[in-house]
Amino acid sequence: MRKYLLSLFLFGGLLFANSINTKEWTRPSKIPAPKNNPITQEKIALGKKLFFDPILSRGNNISCMTCHNPLKGWSDADTVAIGDKGRKGIRNSPTILNSAYQYIYFWDGRAKSLEEQALGPLEAHAEMNIDVKEAIKKLKNDLLYKKMFQAVFPKEGITSDTLVKALATFERSIVSGQSRFDKFIAGDKSQLSDEELKGFYTFVNKGNCTVCHSGFRFSDQSFNNVGVDNKDLGRGKIKKRDIWNATFKTPTLRNITKTAPYFHDGSAKTLKEAVEFCAKGSRDKNSSVASILIDKNLSNEEIVGVVKFLHTLSEPIEDLH
Repeated sequence: MRKYLLSLFLFGGLLFANSINTKEWTRPSKIPAPKNNPITQEKIALGKKLFFDPILSRGNNISCMTCHNPLKGWSDADTVAIGDKGRKGIRNSPTILNSAYQYIYFWDGRAKSLEEQALGPLEAHAEMNIDVKEAIKKLKNDLLYKKMFQAVFPKEGITSDTLVKALATFERSIVSGQSRFDKFIAGDKSQLSDEELKGFYTFVNKGNCTVCHSGFRFSDQSFNNVGVDNKDLGRGKIKKRDIWNATFKTPTLRNITKTAPYFHDGSAKTLKEAVEFCAKGSRDKNSSVASILIDKNLSNEEIVGVVKFLHTLSEPIEDLH
């Protein structure tokens, strides 16, 4: 009987694998960019140097990479961001992978472009803690930066506008590559084990995880209250309406195994804990939890299967920038 059920599942898994809309899960080859800031290799190189250089911090001791480390899934593995003089922020550092394909930024969606987003961490008291005018002054005193900016922006040189354009362009170049899931979607069905395929099936169907985690980024960029009760108003602070209180942007699941801890406050230490939290309804009942986040009645085996599937979304370290 068990052998029969296994054969039935394998047959059903094969049908499921062959019915997947591969286009939905495949990253577009073209990286979008605004008309006033086209992507060039020279601009990427300048932005990359700025991204990894502590010159943009008040104490010359932290850089953008401090919170967005490529070896940590372009996050930092800390519960919340740690900035200038060891000051702690209030939120977890989200990955910047595939930021080019977003249209809204930060957990609360307060920035509408990568260029706008780039200024935020520089001036934030608990992050780089540097006035943009001071940052520009430091760059102008550096001969290499003067040369690089002049080459990339010959009519403008070093300004706050060219600074954020360079940083944003580098961030746009940070895109997902070939995880096992991508190879599976491309046609190599051997990339996913039976357990991982079953986990994907649960993810799409009974778990209905795609109600929020859809598309190749595994995020619809919507805002929901998942019941993490830590008094953070989230998007409510931006929109000034109670309905938005405690809502946060759906995070991408790409490279999810490398970006622990999870949620906007880093309160879930493991991926299994995060999946259980979303799947089993163990959330704050005193707040306006999103109606779509009901208890899915997943068994422990099904939760483990989803976790195993999520592991297939991470790329090998050597494939990262």
